[in-house]
Amino acid sequence: MEELKKYVRTIPDFPEKGIMFRDITTVVQSAEGFKLAVDTMQDLIKDIEYDAIVGAESRGFIFSAPMAYNFGKPLVLIRKKGKLPCETVSVEYDLEYGSAVLEIHKDALEPGQRVLIVDDLLATGGTIKAMAELVEKLGATVAGVVVMMELEGLNGRELLKDYPVFSAVQYEGK
Repeated sequence: MEELKKYVRTIPDFPEKGIMFRDITTVVQSAEGFKLAVDTMQDLIKDIEYDAIVGAESRGFIFSAPMAYNFGKPLVLIRKKGKLPCETVSVEYDLEYGSAVLEIHKDALEPGQRVLIVDDLLATGGTIKAMAELVEKLGATVAGVVVMMELEGLNGRELLKDYPVFSAVQYEGK
């Protein structure tokens, strides 16, 4: 896991003073870094049984798509409000400076399906919690959550305490 950190660029004081921004663009623009990230995430969840993978717009798509392909699982997309063309189910959730709405197609999951949530980052946990709520609104179950990075200082794992959560790399701060 420490090897993966070598690919993450840290930008001090972005987007505001005191924040250490962990940039995944340097991970995915390196073939070795991207492969290491996906392989590490896949290894973390190898013992979890699930029927489908869910990824959220937009950075969650980066990691969920290759994992769905590699494991031969369907990929269900969660998007921002107004981006999906068919009937949707939605959930509003809080952001640091406001709120947002995520949506999933109403027919994207079957009741009883076990779902793996894949995202790039676990910070406060709000986005992933909203994803879990969408999965559960459709009658499916969250089998687990896997992220590339976790900012432990923001305590997002506490919000997700009802789910198994795995992260490829962890940072102590925000």
